[in-house]
Amino acid sequence: MIWLGLATLVVVFVVGFRVLTSDSRRAIRRLSERLGITPVPLESMIDQLGKTAGSEYLRYLERPNEAHLQNAAQVLLIWQVGVVDSSEQNLHYWYRLMQKSRLAAPITDAQIRLAQGFLRELEPELSEIIALQQRYNALFLPEDGVHWLH
Repeated sequence: MIWLGLATLVVVFVVGFRVLTSDSRRAIRRLSERLGITPVPLESMIDQLGKTAGSEYLRYLERPNEAHLQNAAQVLLIWQVGVVDSSEQNLHYWYRLMQKSRLAAPITDAQIRLAQGFLRELEPELSEIIALQQRYNALFLPEDGVHWLH
């Protein structure tokens, strides 16, 4: 009889946890599947953002609009290339990921401000983020007569 009570308690706990976190898991899965990556980099960023900024990012990512998905992906790109690893190889890796997922676009000033808001607890240098913006946006410049269509 005690085992039945404990099993019921465990089931209620697991179901309750899954119901309470379903929106955030769905939002994370939406972006990670679109980018073709595991949820680990996204979850890692959300953890490092802190409790308040992380939940704000999740609420932003939960919005069904494609523009919000684009902006959330750009914030992830800024974090991955601006904070985690600023190497040229990593920049090109994330650029290719964004292209494959059809989310590649130049980083706008509005996206920089959005990223600053979410990354506020990490206190990234604005000059470094602007330098990243210039490096990334240079990938969209025409090369020998080839023009990118956005």
